[in-house]
Amino acid sequence: MYRDYRLYLVDILIANNKIQRYTQKFNNPNDLLYSELEWDGTIREFEIIGEATNYLIKNKILDESYRIIVDFRNKIIHGYFGIDEVIVWDVIKNYLPDFISYIKKYIKENKINLNDIIPQIKKDYFYNKKVLEFLDNLTYEINEFQ
Repeated sequence: MYRDYRLYLVDILIANNKIQRYTQKFNNPNDLLYSELEWDGTIREFEIIGEATNYLIKNKILDESYRIIVDFRNKIIHGYFGIDEVIVWDVIKNYLPDFISYIKKYIKENKINLNDIIPQIKKDYFYNKKVLEFLDNLTYEINEFQ
């Protein structure tokens, strides 16, 4: 089944937004690890980022240099009980922001129109006010840089 590649780009942005919200109250990796809901939610969103990135690489939208994100996802999936919270924290603080900046830059430089798919995504998240707010802000941001 075909799914528009732009949806994968937005999936990454939404997952990042959730990770940032889930982790913003923590000052260190141990506190995050011991907060069951936030830890589990963060790990789940990294799985989504990895899956979306894998699709984008396979379809030659992102280059192979982003394979490391897919590899990180695979380590999370296959070694759930052995996930190192320090590594997860490091990715959140030091690597994820650059990847998200790249995704936004890619959208801008390639003049990718998301305006027609944002309403579709909003229907999928009708129950989640925070994601809907994020999508509204994303729509504004996208229109600003296009």
